[in-house]
Amino acid sequence: TEDSIESAVGKKLSGSKAQIPKIPWFVSGGFVLIWLSLFLGVVIPLFYRLPEANTLEDVGKGNIFIAERAQENLYEFAQIGTKLVGSNNNENKTVQFLLKELALIKENVNQDFFDLEIDHQIAYGSYVRSGAQYQYQAVQNVIVKVTPKGSTSNDWLLVNTHFDSKPTSPSVGDAGHMVVVILEVIRVITESEEHLQHTIVFLINGSEENSLQASHGFITSHKWAPNCKVVINLDAAGSGSRELLFQTGPYNPWLAKYYKNNAKHPFATTMAEEIFQTGIVPSDTDFVIFSEYANLVGLDIGQVVNGFVYHTKYDKFDVIPRASIQNTGDNLLGLVRGLANATELSDTTETGHAIFFDVLGLFFVTYNASNGTTFNYAVAAVAIVLVYLSLLRIAGVSGVSSEKVLGLSILILVVQVIAFVLGLALPIAVAYLFDKYGLSLTYFSSPALPLGLYVCPSLLGLALPSFIYLKLQKIEKITYAQQLQIALHGHAIILSLLTIGLNYYGLRSTYVFAWTLFFYIVPLALNLLTTLQDRGWSWTGVLKIIQVAPFLYNSYLFYTFIVVLTPMMGRFGQTTNPDLIISALAALGTILSMGFLILLINMSRRSGTILVILLAISAATIYVASSTQIGFPYRPKTNVERVYYLQVRRVFYEYDGTVSKDESGYLFNFQDRRGSAPLTEAGVDLTGMVSMATDCGKYMMCGVPYPDSRYVKARLNGTWITRDTPIEIEADEPLQLVNKTIDGNTVRFEFLIDFTDHSTLYIQPYEDANITNWSLLESYLSATPPYYLFFTYGVDGTPFSLTLEILKSDADFNVPVVQIGVGRQFMHTSGDLEAQNFAKTFPDFAVLIEWPADYHRYIF
Repeated sequence: TEDSIESAVGKKLSGSKAQIPKIPWFVSGGFVLIWLSLFLGVVIPLFYRLPEANTLEDVGKGNIFIAERAQENLYEFAQIGTKLVGSNNNENKTVQFLLKELALIKENVNQDFFDLEIDHQIAYGSYVRSGAQYQYQAVQNVIVKVTPKGSTSNDWLLVNTHFDSKPTSPSVGDAGHMVVVILEVIRVITESEEHLQHTIVFLINGSEENSLQASHGFITSHKWAPNCKVVINLDAAGSGSRELLFQTGPYNPWLAKYYKNNAKHPFATTMAEEIFQTGIVPSDTDFVIFSEYANLVGLDIGQVVNGFVYHTKYDKFDVIPRASIQNTGDNLLGLVRGLANATELSDTTETGHAIFFDVLGLFFVTYNASNGTTFNYAVAAVAIVLVYLSLLRIAGVSGVSSEKVLGLSILILVVQVIAFVLGLALPIAVAYLFDKYGLSLTYFSSPALPLGLYVCPSLLGLALPSFIYLKLQKIEKITYAQQLQIALHGHAIILSLLTIGLNYYGLRSTYVFAWTLFFYIVPLALNLLTTLQDRGWSWTGVLKIIQVAPFLYNSYLFYTFIVVLTPMMGRFGQTTNPDLIISALAALGTILSMGFLILLINMSRRSGTILVILLAISAATIYVASSTQIGFPYRPKTNVERVYYLQVRRVFYEYDGTVSKDESGYLFNFQDRRGSAPLTEAGVDLTGMVSMATDCGKYMMCGVPYPDSRYVKARLNGTWITRDTPIEIEADEPLQLVNKTIDGNTVRFEFLIDFTDHSTLYIQPYEDANITNWSLLESYLSATPPYYLFFTYGVDGTPFSLTLEILKSDADFNVPVVQIGVGRQFMHTSGDLEAQNFAKTFPDFAVLIEWPADYHRYIF
């Protein structure tokens, strides 16, 4: 009969042989290589793209930023050398350099349009932050006020950066780059005939590296500070590329719109802001001071590429190309011009957040987070609806009940959930195993390794479950092409559910999932409208073309994070496996970039061959990373291991004044997961190294002079090597008891402390004694002892006065009531001959950040 003939034909067409794809495996292999080529040929060049730098020959072409002029300033800045707070380089040479350049700029101000004032602030103050009190004495700020003629606005724009440095670093990238950009922007604006609405204050502060002290001195005490409403903060955690906008607000989504309209070379993402605010990044900026102490809003911008040289002696002039200066200068000049005319400066109380991101550096997208929430939910809902309609269409075309197709789709969804989990889990498993065997950070100097270590395993995990399922499937009426499409639908449903969940949780970074999903539902809708879905493999053509957009963006985005965070893993500490972070980012980037596309390898006749190739690449990379020098993390000058240690002499005085301990040694604070292992393998004699955990249980603050909060946070992981000969430090005892008076059950101590420009004070009352009053901040008295203070001075080394009033209920002051520890850092010296000889034994892949320090513990 006619029905039986039609049925026979249908069975023939839908039989197992007819469903086997006809595309050779090497065509699908080439398909994978096309996407790799797009990454290498489009994403990488655009990521590192910089504008052509303007030279002195371009001066007459209008009010444009001249990178060559700024670069000349940067060379002079670099020649000064290390700029530690308290040093002659920082407090004298750099300040004089800035004042000299500003005086030259002032001579050429267009006085018909601008007034320029220069102020030199010497700031004193203190504040409590992260469990400690920070006290600064005579740190310096160089401040410029540019006032447009005729301006009546009392709402001013603040532009901030810093000129000081960490020990050993000439600070050319962090933040000399930003200093000279500010100088050139001042020069360009004040020589122009621009009509600006608001006054602009440029703050070049001299103590950022010491826990953001100079910015606090400006914003809490300078005469111009009360009028500042919006800040552009400029800093660096890298050197020599594009600068990233990684923080906006708080609130005030209009700020991102001004960045969009005025930043010539956009580089920004909401995801960076949310990652930074989790605290995962081991850095902080002055932006937090302006926000916390003056409720300023604004933009936090920093150099983030090549963080390998950050805070090391290799942060030099020659690693910053002129084009990088031009990039920053163009953006800052545009932002200053835009915000100096922004009507929003008069009211910075707008609520809400912004979602923002650049697309390959080509253009910038921003919209309110509330609109983003709606968009995310809408995309997820539309995706689910279109997938459902597509499944109904498959049922209709195949002559199979919709119930059976929906049941099949649930099964395939389970398969895709397994694929999603494997896509995340396999790279993380590789990271875990490498760390377990002491092989973390293998990618630190070899940026290609994550492709084999993490990306290929992720692709394998994404593709393997559907490959197995499709090979085992026995359903004849639903074609192979249709089942593969259902597999892609399953991935879309997973992304939809994640979008809904993350959106509900409030993550603005959900936009990444939503836009990835958006570029799946567009081809899905087109295929449904044009019936391409019903024509074998025709639906894949539209999908491939439109998937170019999310592939380029997602691979660009996650490449950005891996480039930025990889150097940070070298200073992430010993307690966390950094490979877990990098592998998770690589896996997530792979899932979002290739989650739909990798499933299309199943169109080929022998797609298993591609999986075998992926497995082989992973295996080969694992071998290379684990068994050859390529996997060794460090390289001299470019990818160094940071080795922080102090040459410490510590003296413990008992209550009767006798010395119970006079010990010298080296206090290490290893910055990365591998710790001391690479050094001992290189032949450094670390015999006798012991953990500080025992001393931390016995002594107040472990009985050593911690120079900063990073040392304090990592104190239980610190290590100590005792030195037989005493550390030679030419300094008198730091503490002098000036007066002691007893009034009933209260004793009052008055001390004079001879601090160095970087010092620490510890105070811990005994259990039966309570400090009721002191000369430190009253607000800090409510903290839990031991109390610790980080002290810094710039140009005034006057001894520090400390007063303590201690209550003891039994009024017995013939017994100890308080311990006081004084730690002093001698950062401007290299130490004695023995210490210098010890430093020479370290390999060339290690960069040493070390200096002498002493610690005196007293009991009163």
